[in-house]
Amino acid sequence: MWVMITYLTNVWKISLVRAAAIVNFFWGTVLMLPLAIQYLVDTIIGNYWMLLVSSLAYSAGMGFLTMSTPPVLAGAMGTCSEYKPECIGEGQKILFYTALGLIAFGMSGHLVSIGGFMADQMTDSRAEQVSMRSAKLFFFSFCGVVLVPIIALIAFPYIKPWKIRFGIPAIFTVVATLVFLSGTCSYRRRKPLGSPLTTVFRVFVASALKLFYRIPRNASELYERDNVDEIYVVQHTRSLRCLDKAAIILPDKTLEQQEGNRWRLCRVTEIEETKGLLPMIPICLTFIIPGVVSSIGLTYFLEQADHLNRKVGKLSVPLPILLLFYDIARTQFTNLYAKFLNSFGESQSKKYAPAIGFATSMVLAILCCITAAKVETRRLDVIRSHGLIDKPDDKIPMSMFWLLPQFLLLGGFDGVCEVSIACFFIDQFPPLLFKYVAHIFSGTLGLGTMGGVLSVYLVGIISERKGKQNWFQDTLNKSRLDNYYWVLAALTAANLVVFIVVAMWYAFKDSRLENLEETEFEETDGPFRMMPNFAASAEPKSS
Repeated sequence: MWVMITYLTNVWKISLVRAAAIVNFFWGTVLMLPLAIQYLVDTIIGNYWMLLVSSLAYSAGMGFLTMSTPPVLAGAMGTCSEYKPECIGEGQKILFYTALGLIAFGMSGHLVSIGGFMADQMTDSRAEQVSMRSAKLFFFSFCGVVLVPIIALIAFPYIKPWKIRFGIPAIFTVVATLVFLSGTCSYRRRKPLGSPLTTVFRVFVASALKLFYRIPRNASELYERDNVDEIYVVQHTRSLRCLDKAAIILPDKTLEQQEGNRWRLCRVTEIEETKGLLPMIPICLTFIIPGVVSSIGLTYFLEQADHLNRKVGKLSVPLPILLLFYDIARTQFTNLYAKFLNSFGESQSKKYAPAIGFATSMVLAILCCITAAKVETRRLDVIRSHGLIDKPDDKIPMSMFWLLPQFLLLGGFDGVCEVSIACFFIDQFPPLLFKYVAHIFSGTLGLGTMGGVLSVYLVGIISERKGKQNWFQDTLNKSRLDNYYWVLAALTAANLVVFIVVAMWYAFKDSRLENLEETEFEETDGPFRMMPNFAASAEPKSS
């Protein structure tokens, strides 16, 4: 899925802008779906059933993706079997887009439910009963998780037919699903206990239903079950008093009757937790631009690399090697940020560490865009000097490793940005919604990834004013991506200024983060895959 844009431009022969839009919408969906899926898991379906449904969707999606390649169903569809756009009929297109939707749902479902499902299985009694054989099996399975991508990276350039490139992971996915199903009878399943996100919805609904009621002057007259042994109680504040209407006790009904309808009466604590979310909205809006910048890594950067010279001496280097360097840079910068965070110790200044980290990531993003613009300008000069403007399929006599600095900067930017945003959410989000921190965090980046499509559209319209040529043409050689990268650099700089202004206005809460170790970052699906291990490093110190 990482190199999907090369399939769309080389086989489907669609325009660069359309191919990038498809890829960005796919990854944006992968990042935005977990929030909704987590709510379904908590309220209706549970971890086991979500894992099962997402596994089936994943398997079906990879199967449909394989079947959408021209040679597989050429006889049934009445089309040719070559990897050319005229050999791709309506049937193959329907299979392809259906596959993307199913794979996106499968990725998001796994991201949400696999951790909770594993936790359900490992109870204290079961953990004590783990045999040496099981421990060895788990160890070799983990080694497989690490080795398979490395082997795939080496083998990828030697596998030319796309039906095999898609078919091999499709087979593995089906086998993995069958292995998972084989243990169904022994799995421990927990019933959904409800979602804390429902509390937020209840506060807004209850306050809207009591819109025309007057709020009592004395806050002690508002509803709060302080005589019950609750986990925590939050004191009433006078901010956003319109939401306090959700805790108004009506005089025409008994308290017991009103307590029976939780959508019309909420506790003060629940209201205060909801209030804590609203001041975060302005600062969260500044997290969208990083998604726009990150989206160019799996689209335009890869498309540029695909047409450059990949040889180092006589050895031909696979395209995904740049993504490997990207991953290394992201991991190293993430570890550097962890050390920076730990340097604050238990001081009060630690609460500002996520903001400093995010501002630093914006600087890296600006440098990445400027570097990309400079390299693209040189690439276009080489194209003009060799007369390759109208030859989009020809290799350009320029080394692919000219793009290495921008991939390294992009990796550093993604690593610091992702972890600093995640740490910000951990510190500032109310404990009520702590379970949803990772998904809200990925959702903001996913919104930015989809926003990259809108930014290309708007920049294209503006660039062709006064009869000028649109910066985004059908081929990469005719496009002016260097200008687009300069625009992204300017947008990121403006976003940094807005963030600094909003951060100066925002009242930061004390940090809840314990010291982060390098091993406390875990890999997840998708292009934004380095997240803190929330259970290990971010448990709230107190409520």
